[in-house]
Amino acid sequence: MDNSLTRKLVLILTLGVFLNLGNNHLVIAATLEEIKERGKLLVAVKDNIRPLGFLDHKNQLQGLEIDLARQLAQDILGDPQALILQPVSNQERLQKVIDGEVDLAIARVTINSSRGRLVNFSPYYYLDGTGIITNNGRIRAVDHLRESKIAVLEGSSTIAVIRAELPQAKLIGVKSYQEAMTLLETEKVEAFVADNSILTGWVQQYPQYYRLPVRLSGEALGVVMPKGLQYASLRSRINQAIGRWKASGWLAELLERWGLP
Repeated sequence: MDNSLTRKLVLILTLGVFLNLGNNHLVIAATLEEIKERGKLLVAVKDNIRPLGFLDHKNQLQGLEIDLARQLAQDILGDPQALILQPVSNQERLQKVIDGEVDLAIARVTINSSRGRLVNFSPYYYLDGTGIITNNGRIRAVDHLRESKIAVLEGSSTIAVIRAELPQAKLIGVKSYQEAMTLLETEKVEAFVADNSILTGWVQQYPQYYRLPVRLSGEALGVVMPKGLQYASLRSRINQAIGRWKASGWLAELLERWGLP
């Protein structure tokens, strides 16, 4: 390789390092010791799912998962503000951890075996699951929907759940939550089925809706952590923290504060 090409490669790599540092990102997953040396915890979160992670009226990140990230920063670094939050899409949640662009993801990720082959998971911090929402004042129980029209997101796992629970109901596929709301508002469906975490945020934004007090399936949400022996101390620290939160009742109080069933 000639000297000019070598110099160009060195320049590109150097610029890349500076750009990453300037954006508070590192391209290699950090161990617990490296996180402590850095003094910041990098966490991927959602910014559009109330009440898990969302932007408030001041354009500040708030929510259950944001509070969990802050508490981990407190536990690991002694400062809840020693934290860099990176909003991510659903497609990015695992990849950011795998690529080492963040230390962790707390971004409404369901624990399952296929994902477990790519990343590690903490014990669950919230048991999500299929719920039902309606703006029909006559519907207050699942039995009231036996032969009703129910909106459900196309291709979602909730389809199988609601078919098993209400085999006589007519399911209407929708491509978005907005489409489901339109059908509800125009009385073309009597209810909408989705995850309780989503529906809780819906009711918080639109109090005219009612979420039935049911969970028709269980989907555990966990902290996404990197695989590898070098991250064992980090994983242990996070797992222990969640265990303490549960034992002390702090996590239950936090769930109640955010209105999560």
